[in-house]
Amino acid sequence: MDTNTIYAIVIFAVIAAVLIIGSWLIGRSRRNAINKSTEHAKAAADARLAAERAQAEQEEREAHERAKKPAESGGGQSSGGKPAEPTNEEKIEAEEPAISHAELEAQERERLSQTPPKLAAAEEVPGEESAQAESVVEDLAVVEEVPTPPAEQIEKPAGKKSRLQRLRERLSKSSNPFGKALFNILAKDQLSEADWEDVEDTLLLADVGAEASEELVDKLRTDARVTGESDPQQLRDALRSELLALVGPDMDRTLEAEKPDAKKPSVIIMVGVNGTGKTTTAGKLARLFVSEDKTVLLGAADTFRAAAADQLETWGAKVDVPVVRSDREGADPASVAFEASAKAKELGTDVLIIDTAGRLQNKANLMDELGKIRRVTEKNLPVDEVLLVLDATTGQNGMAQAKVFAEAIGITGVVLTKLDGSAKGGIVISVQKELGVPVKLVGVGEGPDDLAPFDPESFVDGILGE
Repeated sequence: MDTNTIYAIVIFAVIAAVLIIGSWLIGRSRRNAINKSTEHAKAAADARLAAERAQAEQEEREAHERAKKPAESGGGQSSGGKPAEPTNEEKIEAEEPAISHAELEAQERERLSQTPPKLAAAEEVPGEESAQAESVVEDLAVVEEVPTPPAEQIEKPAGKKSRLQRLRERLSKSSNPFGKALFNILAKDQLSEADWEDVEDTLLLADVGAEASEELVDKLRTDARVTGESDPQQLRDALRSELLALVGPDMDRTLEAEKPDAKKPSVIIMVGVNGTGKTTTAGKLARLFVSEDKTVLLGAADTFRAAAADQLETWGAKVDVPVVRSDREGADPASVAFEASAKAKELGTDVLIIDTAGRLQNKANLMDELGKIRRVTEKNLPVDEVLLVLDATTGQNGMAQAKVFAEAIGITGVVLTKLDGSAKGGIVISVQKELGVPVKLVGVGEGPDDLAPFDPESFVDGILGE
């Protein structure tokens, strides 16, 4: 443990102690104020009871005196020898039972217990104690009036079938897919050398890569469906089969967490430079797993970007996925990854997705940091998947980034974002050829469910406009 860590622990302990002592002192002062206010209210109630008791005694004595007093005229009898008729007030008093002092006091105390004295009565207490009592009353009133916030509505993510359909539709509607440009060139009756050069240029502009472009041109030159006199459908079939062979339909593109023998929890680490949509992809990937009824936990290990953890929490809240994060900006990313893996192991979560920082991809410190995140995570759980997030619009410029990440942490698959609306779809071919790993997921829009498993046939059909 280094010196900075020890200092941080000591400072945290001191702050915690100060907060605890402060809370205890504040609570004690509030309790004292409440006790004094209550005692004052009780004293006032006792005084009122004494006054009422004295008044009741006086009224009782007067009633007895009136009852015993003989009639002033005729010795208590009328002139006719009959007793005097009592007045209405005397009849009512005679009918009402006499209330003893004990009963009167008991009734008053019962009334006070059912309706306790308001603490606002403490305003008669002079000095600081009264102000403290009023502040306590205000605090209690605020707590009582705060309504319980309504539960946030949990969304139901779209399934794989609708995602693949959306992938095909978005690619077919993209602006200038290179498949259409190739078809227009190859549909000519007689292909000259200049036409074949146009084919290769089209592939290069689409970021297919020099090696893959040359390989595709050589195969098309020897295909009878292209060089011979054939109908457009045969030409389209030939182009489709050659593009599909380059994309690699036989590559295993299944995520480790989706395999029948997947370990639980299955750990996925997301890597890539800032700006590629890495954190957004992590949130969308969580939605994809939730649509498959899997439990997910997110780890916000990108502690250098201020909004990264908040962004991840927003994604998680929509589908009821918890997030492990640090409350301090710039905290050690490896510690967040360690806590996330420990929590996933404790909960028995199906999938753990760890988002990482993506700054300074050409610097050794970031690469060392990613390696540390993987080593620390594997102390709790084995890392099953490392997905590299690439922006499809960057084309060959993203290949240098991809190679650096592949060497630093070792990747098992690629996620291509922003693939829709671009003529750069050929990067699917070049990135697989350069890195030797499959493209497993593609982003085809900005919607929450616009992340789809990569399907080679849908991709080729999309760029051909079918």
